[in-house]
Amino acid sequence: MIVHVNAAAQSDPRAGFIVSKIVGGAAVRNLVKRRLRAATAPLLPSASGDIVVRALPASATATFADLRSELEALLLPSQPQGRR
Repeated sequence: MIVHVNAAAQSDPRAGFIVSKIVGGAAVRNLVKRRLRAATAPLLPSASGDIVVRALPASATATFADLRSELEALLLPSQPQGRR
């Protein structure tokens, strides 16, 4: 996944998710979005600014624990921007 952070945002931290058709069908994309939302929710209060998470095709087969650890690795130490 790819994570972009806009630290200059003046509002409370927000998160947005981009899951394109290359990830899979509608059911798979919705599952990935739900998992990403759940994994991002506990990290959002410590974030600064707006976060955009772009899911790559490997996200379709990743477990929730894999997605959560990937988000933690990208968001926590690399504020304001990370990419993997």
